[in-house]
Amino acid sequence: MVDLHGQYLKIKEDIDYAIEKVLTSTDFIQGEDVKQFTKSLSEFIGGAYTVTCANGTDALQIAMMALGLQRGDEVILPVHTYVATAEVIALLGLTPVFVDVIEDTFTIDVSQLAHKITSRTKAIVPVHLYGQCAEMEPITKIARQHNFYIIEDAAQSLNAIYRFSDGTQRAAGTIGDIGTTSFFPSKNLGCYGDGGAMFTNNQDVADLLRMIANHGQRVKYHHEVVGVNSRLDTLQAAILNVKLRHINDYTEKRQAVAASYDELLRELSEIVVPARAWYSTHVFHQYTIKAPRRDDLKKYLERKGVPTMIYYPVPLHLQKAYQNFAYPKGSFPVTEKLSGTVLSLPIHTEMTNGEVEFIASCIKEFYGKR
Repeated sequence: MVDLHGQYLKIKEDIDYAIEKVLTSTDFIQGEDVKQFTKSLSEFIGGAYTVTCANGTDALQIAMMALGLQRGDEVILPVHTYVATAEVIALLGLTPVFVDVIEDTFTIDVSQLAHKITSRTKAIVPVHLYGQCAEMEPITKIARQHNFYIIEDAAQSLNAIYRFSDGTQRAAGTIGDIGTTSFFPSKNLGCYGDGGAMFTNNQDVADLLRMIANHGQRVKYHHEVVGVNSRLDTLQAAILNVKLRHINDYTEKRQAVAASYDELLRELSEIVVPARAWYSTHVFHQYTIKAPRRDDLKKYLERKGVPTMIYYPVPLHLQKAYQNFAYPKGSFPVTEKLSGTVLSLPIHTEMTNGEVEFIASCIKEFYGKR
């Protein structure tokens, strides 16, 4: 699905030098590379404050802690997302309130928000799934009207740009009160282990995020709030410093692969290629099609040597861990339909035209087209 080795070979000299420099300095925790990466990433996303942490799940948890959410508070989120989005809500004793998604864009259905909001609603977590932003402009208006927070889950969308109706543009993760992202190796900007970050336009919030991530302390051994231990390793920051210089190129390559898939699969009526929303660029963390006989197609492609993934085969409300939130089967028809039809094809920075053409030809063969 992702050729991390091929990507590494192209930047091997810079990566090896960056790693060796950290090993030589033995500055492994909160080293100079962490400070440099934090600064560079802030500049890259348009100036929002950046606070790094150990992973994307921690980023979500720390964000909710910083906003003072209390046990029993309700947090709205799309039901079609990775478990981490709901996981931290449940871990903090908050109540996840699931909302169905738009079938075309896979992101939260804003039209369903009104009847989900109660006096206990304290936050919403729009997920920018597969590399495209959720519809943030109406979400922002609703959040202001009802006085609740926005925590953007931008783990799959770093470098995506949201376009407001007045022409204003903002980077994914910098629109709400706090944005979160992940540097898991397969992400569009991935390190060689775990890593994450939080974004905010509020300096006081940034200071609080930083403090919570560091055991609740500003000054060593002086703990102002209950915190966690969540740090981006200096080694990972050194790697990310190198890769950040290439992210625009990586994005363009992913978009080119997506365009090739579109062209090659355009006449195949059986499947639906990813939609592009007018309000967001798409950085294609995943290229996700909707396909009839999805499971059979997946097996066929496997026999041809083509890896695929299903994001996600079981909706959150039907997962055993979330049964106590009382959402029976049938509660979210779009997501339940998607769970049986979505299939993500290989997409990464090292793909060749020949590989894309081969995958497309295999799909056409499966549906009896040549």
